[in-house]
Amino acid sequence: WKGLRPKVRGVAMNPVDHPHGGGEGKTSGGRHPVTPWGQPTRGYKTRNNKRTQKMIVRDRRVK
Repeated sequence: WKGLRPKVRGVAMNPVDHPHGGGEGKTSGGRHPVTPWGQPTRGYKTRNNKRTQKMIVRDRRVK
């Protein structure tokens, strides 16, 4: 398996290294799955829609 770096879980890291890190013993992450930079992962949309962005005058969700 050349060229593949090991995947280290965020729970196994220290709090300075990952939002899930730290805690005494084997603790759960304590929050939703996030990237090491604190952005939500798994199903969270990170890209904006370039096609219809200019058609939106006011966001329907915030009123």
